[in-house]
Amino acid sequence: MLHVEGLTVSYAGVVALRDVSIAVGEREFVVLLGANGAGKTTLLKAISGLLRAQLGEVTFGGAAIHRRPPHAVARMGIALAPEGRQVFATLTVLENLELGGYLWRRERRLFASTLDDVLALFPRLSERTRQLAGTLSGGEQQMLAIGRALMSRPKLIMLDEPSLGLAPRLVQEVFDFLRRLHQDQGLSILLVEQAAALALHFADRGYVLENGRVALSGGGDELRADPRVQEVYLGVGARG
Repeated sequence: MLHVEGLTVSYAGVVALRDVSIAVGEREFVVLLGANGAGKTTLLKAISGLLRAQLGEVTFGGAAIHRRPPHAVARMGIALAPEGRQVFATLTVLENLELGGYLWRRERRLFASTLDDVLALFPRLSERTRQLAGTLSGGEQQMLAIGRALMSRPKLIMLDEPSLGLAPRLVQEVFDFLRRLHQDQGLSILLVEQAAALALHFADRGYVLENGRVALSGGGDELRADPRVQEVYLGVGARG
């Protein structure tokens, strides 16, 4: 479904990604691991059209998308739930969701059915449609950020650190929800996550970015068993 080939992205002369290649197949759950500054967020932004790559290409469903603007990438079926949730705090829950479905606003029946589907997935949001997004709890805001992304009816959803700042109980809740999206609805997922053990437990495959390059890749179980991943990301391994 998604193919990234030889992607290089620079900021003000500093190379953030260098010759990065990854893939996400149809109905796959793929995880990106890496330390802060490894290039994970940059990669998601480049895929979604928010950043322009200097070299390489990105294709989705066989079509090149690396020169397309973000709204065109979204219309093709890629949605991004950004780091830090970035909900519109002074707008209501409903207004945030409506903005997520902006591409379908003229197709009223499709828009309404999509909204109904998203609210059915998030009963707590359904109870708070008139509440200002800024007054929601952290977990509820994360649900809203994911729901807003789903309003664009994506084939692939990319999530940047959805567990950041959440209590352990809510982290598990977010991952359980992602599992349902993946298994029950067949949605492809590309996840950036620091909770490596939990992420790899759910993942079909994963990639480890280090200093803007792909350092490791493999199946979820394979990466969990890799001594390098265990020591650096899972807190397992020799000491001293």
